[in-house]
Amino acid sequence: MKEIKWGIIGAGRISTKFATALVGMDNTKLAAIASRNLDSAKEFATKFGIEKSYGSYEDLVNDPEIDVIYIGTPNTEHKRNAELCIKNKKAVLCEKPFALNEKETKYLIELAKENQVFLMEAMWTKFLPVTQKVKEWMETGKIGNVLKLDINFGFQTKFDESSRLFNIDLAGGALLDVGVYPIAYSIFLMNQFPKEIRSTAIVGKSGVDEQNAILFHFDNKVIATLSSAITAKVGQDAVIIGDNGRIVVPNFWMADQAFLYNGDGNLLESFSEGARINGYEHEANEVNQCIMEGKIESDIVPLRDTLNIIKIMDTLRCEWGIKYKQEIDS
Repeated sequence: MKEIKWGIIGAGRISTKFATALVGMDNTKLAAIASRNLDSAKEFATKFGIEKSYGSYEDLVNDPEIDVIYIGTPNTEHKRNAELCIKNKKAVLCEKPFALNEKETKYLIELAKENQVFLMEAMWTKFLPVTQKVKEWMETGKIGNVLKLDINFGFQTKFDESSRLFNIDLAGGALLDVGVYPIAYSIFLMNQFPKEIRSTAIVGKSGVDEQNAILFHFDNKVIATLSSAITAKVGQDAVIIGDNGRIVVPNFWMADQAFLYNGDGNLLESFSEGARINGYEHEANEVNQCIMEGKIESDIVPLRDTLNIIKIMDTLRCEWGIKYKQEIDS
């Protein structure tokens, strides 16, 4: 098999996690790291044994040895960074949220198709073995007809005006940071988009959504209640309820176990599979496989799904009266 050579843009926390996965994979080489701060890039390179460190993103995208680039920069930079990669014919795995809004997302998708370059949002939860098992249980009728999904992802953080989470200019707030997970997870499990959406949010003094609650009504009479927060411990679990049982997934977004119960609440089956490295290797392997097969998008995270999910988040923000600085200035 061909060895796929990766580069990374951004030397922060999420890039560190992704780099940890890459260096533990077969037929994969983490060949370069780029940061606007060359010292940060060199430090990152030393930590992971990377041969090349760049003090500019332009130098990385012009490296002829690099096959694909992972973008782990702040939310507001995703569009600009992905655009640079695509225009230089580099395949892209872009961290979620893929972009700030529908306009940016549509632009990147069209640009990738025009340049025949692979592009995917880094929705790693979809690739976890536990997620695949949960979907199998649902589709094989293990809990009968699905009636309701209850999915939450939130944590409690004290207000800090210097934090990215509370900075409207950096597209902070719960929705883009963690709310995208319950939204994407419910749609993935249901194999459809909701026909009706209702929501409410608590918008804090800095203008970001600190808590939100979302209701999806799917075509087959299934309701999903979703919530996310950066100021409340709303939990991180998913529960899928059927007319003949339920599935419980602790920490669904990074799940390593799931439990299947019958209608009387008795445990019928459990599934457990921890990560071989840290879980990010599954999405990286999908990218490797797609590149080797000459694909320009993934069947598991197709670009149309990324676009439609961004549209939903745009609609929600519109209801809550939230606009990012980049949208006002454009």
